[in-house]
Amino acid sequence: MSAMPTQFARRGATLVLPMPMLTMPMLAIGLLALAGCTKTHGELVVDDTVGVTALRSPCPLVGVPEMTGDVTLLAPGRSDSGAIDAVAAITNVRSTCNDAARLAQLSTRVDFDVMARRTDTHGARHIEFPFFSVVERGGSTIVAKKIGTVAVDFADGQDRAQGHGLATTLVDRNEASLPAPIRARLTRKRKAGDTDAAVDPLSLPDVKAALSKATFEVLIGFQLTDRQLAYNATR
Repeated sequence: MSAMPTQFARRGATLVLPMPMLTMPMLAIGLLALAGCTKTHGELVVDDTVGVTALRSPCPLVGVPEMTGDVTLLAPGRSDSGAIDAVAAITNVRSTCNDAARLAQLSTRVDFDVMARRTDTHGARHIEFPFFSVVERGGSTIVAKKIGTVAVDFADGQDRAQGHGLATTLVDRNEASLPAPIRARLTRKRKAGDTDAAVDPLSLPDVKAALSKATFEVLIGFQLTDRQLAYNATR
């Protein structure tokens, strides 16, 4: 699946971040994925009378956009492979969503690790890697963005070290829930003699639009400079 670039505007610069390559089609995930929620109940069970049942959770999906999951620090003024100072990668991403029915806000906690390696192992060294956490709606609209840092400490003589990152987001439950008329259309029992019995309600444009609008993603990645992003794109 090809990447579709999404622009995250910043003061004085524009950072282009492609959509996640490993993300399934938005509508299918909206129905099938639990996205790391702590409970197994969802807001909707779709039964098409032939034994297919899908559980939809309002919890956001979590992913790392392509080309933002790793970062390379280069020596000033150089861009060749011999100028690599340190590299780092985001790994072990896991999320917990509190989707208790009584809560108006869906709180998602995202934990991840940063594995780093440096070229020069002389002396102890502290490196802080900036990262972003973005809440995206419908696969294209950015509704919130935060910047944080992950600290990695190398001991003298050590070439590899690990740091831990944490991000928390809030999504309005009403915004992440399907409208009542859409839920009614999806859950309505259809009989063989009905005129729309052979029509998959999930294929209808207004149903697709409602599912997309109610689907949120939390995206985690390194906050790259233009130079770092260009380096990742050419590897």
